Amino acid sequence: MRRALRLARSVAGTTSPNPPVGAVLVKRGKIIGEGATQPPGGPHAEAVALAAAGRAAKGATLYVTLEPCPTSGRTPPCTDALIAAGVAEVRFAAFDPSPAVSGKGVAALRAAGLQVTQDQAFEEASWDRIEAHAKFSRTGKPFVIAKYACSLDGKIAARDGSATWITSPEAREASHQLRTTIDAIMVGGTTILADDSQLTARPKGKVAARQPLRVVFDSIAATSSDAQVIHGPGRCLIAVGRDARDEDVARLQKAGAEVMRFTSPGRRVSLEGLLEYLGSRGCISILVEGGSTALGALFDGEFVDKVMAFIAPAIIGGMDAPAAVGGEGAPNIAGALRLSDVSVKRAGTDIIVTGYTRPRHLLMGAPDTDARSS
Repeated sequence: MRRALRLARSVAGTTSPNPPVGAVLVKRGKIIGEGATQPPGGPHAEAVALAAAGRAAKGATLYVTLEPCPTSGRTPPCTDALIAAGVAEVRFAAFDPSPAVSGKGVAALRAAGLQVTQDQAFEEASWDRIEAHAKFSRTGKPFVIAKYACSLDGKIAARDGSATWITSPEAREASHQLRTTIDAIMVGGTTILADDSQLTARPKGKVAARQPLRVVFDSIAATSSDAQVIHGPGRCLIAVGRDARDEDVARLQKAGAEVMRFTSPGRRVSLEGLLEYLGSRGCISILVEGGSTALGALFDGEFVDKVMAFIAPAIIGGMDAPAAVGGEGAPNIAGALRLSDVSVKRAGTDIIVTGYTRPRHLLMGAPDTDARSS
């Protein structure tokens, strides 16, 4: 199962809107086939593993990170393929939270005579890879991660606006690795104006072959035509509001950006409309990297699912130095957002605090049959 989890991790960010899954076929103590979910339209992990094993799959045990699907989409049901290949046993880490699958894959395999067992020791590890799929499959909305780097006193820049570099090289490397696993990276227009950020994934200093969609919400289309976010590898979407002038929209389009209007009752970009649109084009995981105003608007609108705070052991101070999260905020301490399922790890001299805006087990859901207790 650990090998299957590593395979799933290796394709994170390439499979949306499908979840990244790893599968390993074992027979007489030896691996006879393995695979991971391919990009949309390609085979699922189980099918890749079966193809690698060939006829040897008969009587084998499959270790898979997610319950096999019994439904047809771009590819045939994985349950049918496993039954036809003569696989004897399936051990899976987590139930698929999708209402179309939840528990039904397990039921189909058991009905065909296969021995099926959930390996609950690996359930949480599987959740790490499918949390975006879990939300999107149940709600149709993208999974939103609010990520920021700040000092120990919560500042994202000094009072003169300088922000390079607050965190350590190890923390920045972790951030670039994170970018390789998500579908879209989003910031506010003020951040682009201040920092001219590239927003590209550059793990170990190299530009990754696959780049997330770069999204800037810029209500008045003030982004420069020369901004790096437009001209880097991959695609750039600039979301503008009702007050954006047509000539500025045309200017940004000529520079190479995709520009769309998302109007709201006020002057700002409709974040709800933007997130809905991103989900419709297959972006089910979205990493929001600031700035303070953008993050504040997302928290105020209750759009955030997960928080990742990269905290450096530095004190910046200053009443005018921007904090990590702006917006209206909580009216009092009792109304403060308390994160659930919090974890902490080191990255160089910094720490990374991760948590969820609601309990994770609610996000992941549960099978809609009695399969868990069977």
